[in-house]
Amino acid sequence: MPFRTLLVLAGVFSVGWTARLQPSAARPPLPTFRTSDACVACHNGLVTPSGEDVSIGSDWRGSMMANSSTDPYWQASVRREVADHPQAAGAIEDTCASCHMPMARALANASDRTGDVFAHLPAGRRTRHEDRLAQEGVSCTMCHQITDRNLGKAESFSGGFVVASVPRPQPPAILGPYHVDAGRSAVMESASDYRASEAPHVRTSELCATCHTLYTQALGPQGQPIGKLPEQTPFLEWRHSAFRDQQGCQSCHMPAVHEQMPIASVLGIPRDGFARHVFRGGNFFMLGMLNRYRRDIGVAARPQDLDAAIRQTVQQLQSDTAKISLTVAGVTRDRLDLDVAVENLTGHKLPTGFPSRRSWLHLTVHDRNNRVVFESGALTNEGRIEGNDNDADPRRYEPHFTEIRQGGEVEIYESIIGDRNGDVTTGLLNGTRYLKDNRLLPRGFDKTTAEPDIAVIGAAGGDGDFAAGGDRVRYSVDRGGADGPFDVDVELRYQPIGFRWARNLGVYDATETRRFVGYFDSMSSTSSLVLARARTTAR
Repeated sequence: MPFRTLLVLAGVFSVGWTARLQPSAARPPLPTFRTSDACVACHNGLVTPSGEDVSIGSDWRGSMMANSSTDPYWQASVRREVADHPQAAGAIEDTCASCHMPMARALANASDRTGDVFAHLPAGRRTRHEDRLAQEGVSCTMCHQITDRNLGKAESFSGGFVVASVPRPQPPAILGPYHVDAGRSAVMESASDYRASEAPHVRTSELCATCHTLYTQALGPQGQPIGKLPEQTPFLEWRHSAFRDQQGCQSCHMPAVHEQMPIASVLGIPRDGFARHVFRGGNFFMLGMLNRYRRDIGVAARPQDLDAAIRQTVQQLQSDTAKISLTVAGVTRDRLDLDVAVENLTGHKLPTGFPSRRSWLHLTVHDRNNRVVFESGALTNEGRIEGNDNDADPRRYEPHFTEIRQGGEVEIYESIIGDRNGDVTTGLLNGTRYLKDNRLLPRGFDKTTAEPDIAVIGAAGGDGDFAAGGDRVRYSVDRGGADGPFDVDVELRYQPIGFRWARNLGVYDATETRRFVGYFDSMSSTSSLVLARARTTAR
């Protein structure tokens, strides 16, 4: 089947490269990409005046950006989508490669070919230039060649970034936030074959939005397009919040060094606002999986690079993500009433990103004899949330609560996808809409004016205590004749890959799916993290 026909059949929404394919006679020169070693030679070995190592290469290597293509969950998910929709297999791989293997995919599309995923795997065992580019995930010469064309517009979303191609023998430009004088630019060109060019747009949230605002195309039984799903929309959530005028993506995910320092170890000069390339996100669990199974997966990062990334990710999650408070609303002979307030400190929904992510409240009440009187939201060693309908039955899901009275009820902040029949699914390309989205809203987010793609879905929409900045939940606990004082403990927990999202891959008999489910089962007891915690005593 011709390439263009396949794209139309699948209804691919990654408008970036596919929309710009040119006939061979008019095609511009291929974009130029190099592996990170061309850059790391001069942009590593960076230590602040106070002694902190902020090397760009080391920070990047341990990030999910560098490991976007070696991510075993992503590989298993792509394999699942291809198995579900074999008629559109080529277009699915091409679309998924747009942000996980962008350099190899860009070269393929510029040559009128589809981007591959599995042809470049397993990582580290293939040696062609495109293979090595694919294995580096989102690398230096990818982000630093994205132009400002259409940034912030719908055309740029879902991998719709534009990389400039220049006539040979003119060297391609590497776009950065600083002015580089002619002498240093000449040194960089002689070492890397790129010329330095100042481009303020690399500091903007709109640059990040090109891949982190993603729409997926739902496909029918014959691979025909039947709708689309806003798979992840942190940029749109941020744009609808108070953070839009205060701070952007890079301020949290690429925190600035607070000292003047050079960005290069060769002829570097002190700079203000050097952004660390740590790309701190929320996937501590996958970083741990990459490190544990590094040889099997083909991870290039050093163990210490991944260890550092895990520490930084956990530190941010536990200090800058959420706050929680707990108050006693009333104590009677029969019941104990408690109010839990959760505050979202981030500039987007919490959790945001891929819909496998979820946060929930785990509340425990002990009586004077330290006996458990009540518990909601306990996590098993398998990664299940006790009482969660979806973990128990893939056809169901837990509703949003304003009041919880039984241990089998759990307040879970999550998005639940529905297929064309309204049934719950974890297949992205089966998804046509959300059945539930009660993820915590950022400060300044007006749920009554939010556009449909970032709307609150389900009972949370009518909950007056679920509003900009957080949520409040009442727990009304039956004392069951127990005597106080009562010790109450509440946690806001977070899991990057929910149990159902992992477990549903187990029915697919493929190398990638079997491998990931095995990894998940071996590490499921470490799949969650406590983001915030509060305690009180009720008398």
